[in-house]
Amino acid sequence: MRQRLVSFLYILTFMVIAGFLAASAVVAAPAPAPGDHLAISGRVTNPMGKGLKEVEVEVLVNGRHVKPTGKDAEITTGKPGGFVADFILPPGTMPAAKVEIKAAKPSWKPIPATKVQVVEAGADAQGNKLFQAAQNLTLNRTTTPGFWIAALVLLLVYVVISFELMHRTLVAFLGAAIILFVTYTLGTFDKSFYIISFDDAMGAIDLNVIFLLMGMMLFVGVMKKTGMFQFLAFKAYAMAKGNVFVLSFVLQIVTAVISAFLDNVTTMLLVLPVTIEIAVTLKINPLTLLIPETFASNVGGTATLIGDPPNILIGSYAGLTFGQFVQNLSLVCTVCLIASSFFFLWWHKKDYNKAEVKDIPRTIAFLKEQYKITNKKLMNQGLLLLGFTILLFAVHGFLHMPVAIAALIGSLVLVAISGEDIVELLEKEVEWPTLVFFIGLFMVIAGAEETGLIQVIANGVKDLSGGNLTTAIILVLWVSAIASAFIDNIPFTATMLPVILYLNQTIPGAESGVLWWSLSLGACLGGNGTMIGASANVVTVGLAEKAGYHISFMHYMKECWWPMMITVTIAMVYLLIAY
Repeated sequence: MRQRLVSFLYILTFMVIAGFLAASAVVAAPAPAPGDHLAISGRVTNPMGKGLKEVEVEVLVNGRHVKPTGKDAEITTGKPGGFVADFILPPGTMPAAKVEIKAAKPSWKPIPATKVQVVEAGADAQGNKLFQAAQNLTLNRTTTPGFWIAALVLLLVYVVISFELMHRTLVAFLGAAIILFVTYTLGTFDKSFYIISFDDAMGAIDLNVIFLLMGMMLFVGVMKKTGMFQFLAFKAYAMAKGNVFVLSFVLQIVTAVISAFLDNVTTMLLVLPVTIEIAVTLKINPLTLLIPETFASNVGGTATLIGDPPNILIGSYAGLTFGQFVQNLSLVCTVCLIASSFFFLWWHKKDYNKAEVKDIPRTIAFLKEQYKITNKKLMNQGLLLLGFTILLFAVHGFLHMPVAIAALIGSLVLVAISGEDIVELLEKEVEWPTLVFFIGLFMVIAGAEETGLIQVIANGVKDLSGGNLTTAIILVLWVSAIASAFIDNIPFTATMLPVILYLNQTIPGAESGVLWWSLSLGACLGGNGTMIGASANVVTVGLAEKAGYHISFMHYMKECWWPMMITVTIAMVYLLIAY
């Protein structure tokens, strides 16, 4: 009892002393410094009205630089592009003083000293005069050495990948390392060489994409152990009855339909193991089925809001609903799907004719015995969680939930109840080279965005349209398609959004929203042109390579470029007729 009393007295004494010190601090708090108090606020944007962060703002009073009150650092804009600063000037300085403001940011033309209109806003309790000023500024891009370095790195990344001089993962990550190295070496001494900060490069990595892929890879890794995919391969073969042309067509249609309600990456993660099993049974190269399926997944994903990442960006920015996407894009996507499916049937007719379809009943009986469900309980649990995950994908917009969360909760709960070794799954089932490739590519493209390379393309579309709706539709569609074939369609779409918004407000007839559909069709269908144009392509290539089936950049482009051009042409005709 005595010990508790002593402890209580110690605590009470401490509280009394702390309270006394706090009261003393309040009493002793210095009054605001005497003088004229000037508050300046504003926002720095690009020509499209988007706020620019990390812009250095300088304030001049009577031609002399002044620093903000209580701060040693200069004024820098935040993420929305805004800035606020307070200054204490000698009494009597205002209002006669000439107040000017300057702004500068690497890769942007600096704004020279611009006069600011100052108004008197009364006085504080000590009688100091208060003055306020507000000034919004617009920065325009400029071509710097950093711009050319970022453009060269991006070009070299694609060239090296195209000719397979290095592994694509090494190329993308090396390109990211180069632009960061230049930023923190040459860019430290000369701002014109500054490309992108480390924080911005990390922020450019779309973790929603990375974790979505990882989650679904884990999901597929567990489900493979149930024998379900082998069983589905047997069922697909039995339904086709040896007709490889019918089988390929059905697989493309089913893949497209699934991609309309799941994202196309998840769809390919699910159908790829089944497809390989079918191809092995038929003794044909799995790529003759996988590449048409990947193409179909991108076409099907174009039809809905949640089917392809560019559509999610467009829908969120423009406030478009799931129903509007279906109403405006489902018909043209159906026509494109049929056209591309028949193209691939013609393209692979020699490969399909080589399939071994001898003694079909005996083969079906053999597959039925060979490909059985090995763990029915785990399969049912997996299907239940898959259904739950699909439900979350469908309502993720309503819940404001990133799709990665849906993928992670479904896959990790499945791993937990399955008793599988998570370390083994991470080592063997997660395609880390693909994920690292995405990380590097996101950073390289962010460097191109930060220095203005992608914005140059967007501004070119705006200038070339010349106020004509037909010209704008064609330009937006084809520029988006060609660019998305070589530049990942996600960052390109994000860059084009303010341009389309501006065109909608300035071109007669564009208020119908047709340019949003032009951007969607161009970015999604154009991503089919090369193996790096869309996320589903990259995932398919990575997993096929892991299974032992290599796909070169040129082989993929040779097979998919012309059907991409056909589908984009169909989309152009549709847009010009329908709108």
